Amino acid sequence: MSSLAATTGELDGCPSGIRFIPSGHLDMDFQSLVAFPPLSTVEQLIVQEKRGNCIPVYVQIPADLITPCMAYLRIAKDSKYSFLLESIIAGENLARYSFIGSDPFKVIKTGLDHDVQGDPLDALQKELSVYKYIKVPEIPTFTGGAVGYVTYDCIQYFEPKTATPLADPLKIPEAVFMMVDTLIIYDHLFQTIKIVSHVFAPPSSGSVNLSFVYSTAVAKARRVAKLISSSYTPEVPQPPITLGNQATSNVGKAGYEGFVTQLKKHIVAGDIIQAVPSQRLARPTALHPFNAYRHLRQVNPSPYMFYLDCGDLQIVGASPETLCKVERNKVYNHAIAGTVRRGKTPEEDEKLGAQLLASPKDRAEHIMLVDLARNDVNRVCQPKTVQVDHLMRVEKFSHVIHLTSQVSGYLREDQTRFDAFRSIFPAGTVSGAPKIKAIELVSGLEKERRGVYAGAVGRFDFADDEMDTCIAIRTMTFKDGTVYLQAGGGIVFDSVEEEEYVETINKLGGNVRAIEQAEQYHYSLQQAKPKNAI
Repeated sequence: MSSLAATTGELDGCPSGIRFIPSGHLDMDFQSLVAFPPLSTVEQLIVQEKRGNCIPVYVQIPADLITPCMAYLRIAKDSKYSFLLESIIAGENLARYSFIGSDPFKVIKTGLDHDVQGDPLDALQKELSVYKYIKVPEIPTFTGGAVGYVTYDCIQYFEPKTATPLADPLKIPEAVFMMVDTLIIYDHLFQTIKIVSHVFAPPSSGSVNLSFVYSTAVAKARRVAKLISSSYTPEVPQPPITLGNQATSNVGKAGYEGFVTQLKKHIVAGDIIQAVPSQRLARPTALHPFNAYRHLRQVNPSPYMFYLDCGDLQIVGASPETLCKVERNKVYNHAIAGTVRRGKTPEEDEKLGAQLLASPKDRAEHIMLVDLARNDVNRVCQPKTVQVDHLMRVEKFSHVIHLTSQVSGYLREDQTRFDAFRSIFPAGTVSGAPKIKAIELVSGLEKERRGVYAGAVGRFDFADDEMDTCIAIRTMTFKDGTVYLQAGGGIVFDSVEEEEYVETINKLGGNVRAIEQAEQYHYSLQQAKPKNAI
């Protein structure tokens, strides 16, 4: 055994016996990394749980010389499908975990020209139902399952009344789920990386078979540990950049303002209280989507930051808003409504936040959306458990201040996390109220599928009482050399057409800046490269 393999250390909160070895040393024996829980504990858990057949096991390495982006590039180089999930809490503080995965053991794609048609959650629920997850206390978070997106257009399966023929210019799958059983969990608090794999074994497995599947899972985790500990990080393959590309709107200024005028008429007529139309920008770019993500995480750090490589398309986003989160069968739904810019000083921040909180218009719109969230949560939860955890909290994000509220409740026994998702989807903040009527009216105006915009991005765990999804806003879709950006705004009876159009442009600003900055940066590198460089 090499001397490096004997280097050990323990971290507060981690099980004893976990071996820490400097990540930069390539001559270490990764087979010496201790796996947790040990085989004997796995055997006990299977006996105790009786019906369990899916147990996470992991090895651990230090993270001080590895960033999440480095780890992602090292494992995703030769994989067609991969993802990176990160988070900045309230736009200011780094959340504890980042999740990184590649090489899914299965990819579920739904929609026309794909194997699965209809409700994508039916297909996902069927796929995940075979796994009876056994929780390990030392791994208190997401360890594997499905990661992907659900387009806004899937509302037609949850609420058939909204189904209507629409043009489909993007032609992307209605949903994509990457099924992963090996996951990198980057712990920012303790600066460690857990590489988790899973033991899949029915309770009737004999000791020899269980020993084999345990060894296989541990070997897989150790291989990934070795891969991400390499001193070599692949470069992102960036083609030559051309500056000055212009974006084209699918409706234009006059078209969007026309949406506002028409919806105001429906509000006056009493058909709806609010509706959220949108416009989409299409912009040619040679920018590699991951380079766009790297700049977006600097320009607009958000509670939900994600990069999904779905093979033929890539989804890049920085969403501020939870759609539906389930933790141990407790459902959470956030409402964000009411926005003002950040101040230049802490004092100005406080002043602007107080003005926002006192605004009658913002308060009225926010309360309406909180009521909608309560109704959505109440449809699937035990009525006496539904509550507003906090109401109109002033929260600071990287560029703006929002009013936020949170509604929660415990699922009824006859309901699942998938039922919770269907009940809440799409969020009232991207549809309107009453939700179904608003969706029908907006679809009649937009006449095109929205795609990922206003849908959901997130994860569905092997554990059947856990999931976390965000609203796909501040989100970009890269496909065939074009990036698509989309934004909308809530229309009420006194909305001003031009102001509403400008609001959509402002909401697109963070993503547009990220693209422009990334293009300028890589163009500069391109220009600085010697002409005869190979």
